[in-house]
Amino acid sequence: MATEIKVPTLGESVTEATVARWLKKVGDAINVDDALVELETDKVTLEVNAQAAGVLTEIVAEEGANVDVGALLGTIGEGSGAAVAPAAKASPAPAAPAAAAAAPAATAPVMPAAAKIAADNGVDTGAIAGTGKDGRVTKGDVLAAIETPKAAPAPAPAPKAAPAPSGPRAKADLEERVRMTRLRQRIAERLKEAQNTAAMLTTFNEVDMTNVIAMRNQLKDAFEKKHGVKLGFMSFFVKACLVALKELPAVNAEIDGTDLVYKNYYDIGVAVGTPQGLVVPVVRDADKLSFAGVEKTIGELGKKARDGKLSMEDLSGGTFTISNGGVYGSLMSTPILNTPQSGILGMHKTMDRAVVVNGKVEVRPMMYLALSYDHRIIDGREAVTFLVRVKECIENPERILLDV
Repeated sequence: MATEIKVPTLGESVTEATVARWLKKVGDAINVDDALVELETDKVTLEVNAQAAGVLTEIVAEEGANVDVGALLGTIGEGSGAAVAPAAKASPAPAAPAAAAAAPAATAPVMPAAAKIAADNGVDTGAIAGTGKDGRVTKGDVLAAIETPKAAPAPAPAPKAAPAPSGPRAKADLEERVRMTRLRQRIAERLKEAQNTAAMLTTFNEVDMTNVIAMRNQLKDAFEKKHGVKLGFMSFFVKACLVALKELPAVNAEIDGTDLVYKNYYDIGVAVGTPQGLVVPVVRDADKLSFAGVEKTIGELGKKARDGKLSMEDLSGGTFTISNGGVYGSLMSTPILNTPQSGILGMHKTMDRAVVVNGKVEVRPMMYLALSYDHRIIDGREAVTFLVRVKECIENPERILLDV
């Protein structure tokens, strides 16, 4: 009896996904809970696991296909991989050899650069035998097909006139066109949405990191020994932001139609760069966590982000966001709001700079801070005050413990 592989529920407000990669081939033996296929949504990448053992007998949704929740991806039949493989090979035997040879060529995947060259030169990729992985038609295959029949077919010269006026695409054969992932498309949409809907403004300040660095250097070994996690700077900034958010609730609020929604909870998003793109997992109830709790949570979320294991729950919600561009060497930037939130703090690289302290020039480790905010809900006074509070808490960490 065949078992259908279907698109699972993807999470709140997510109804569609893209088939990113099949992890099994038709004829492969399947065990229960084996990962079969990766689906990519606009928020996360997830694996669909086998609900039954058997053999993958059919792939309905090929890589790159868009599928809805509940759509059929493929089927698992009874048997083992060794038993099914010969049967699959035997089925085309009765067909004529010419037909058997033509079938793979007609359905062979075509690489983007190859498709472009073929279109420009009027070449039918269906008649080309691909030499790439899994029978893919490569750029070299298309170029070889163009050169070989050059003298024979008459239609070839006519399409060749078309690429001449292309201008900017003159080096198309040196380019590769790759479809944007769903996550990258969603990132683009959300960033543009933030610019289009919010009255976004950024204010700056700088913070002397001397005392925080000294405290961290003094206590980091004892902290790690007791809590099993390294003491970083992010927990200090999360705690400093909590002090400022409680004093200035507008920064922790959002606009809903004609209403202002003030949130009496603090779910802090921490922006994380991954190979797939920027994601913002959320530290829930950050105000109820200790420094060690914040560091552990951020570490766990960061690992899940890098491994592509974040769930919808990890990414949903969030009342305020912190982005640390300093880990990449950024000296200053203007972060974009993570809508519908009204504020985002940008941290940057700590650098030794000459500053005036008590009338004397000293070299201190300084960091620029940036707060981007929605001016529709947050006034300039509140934005500046917020940054000043963060600055005060970082320069005098005891303020965090005493909540002053």
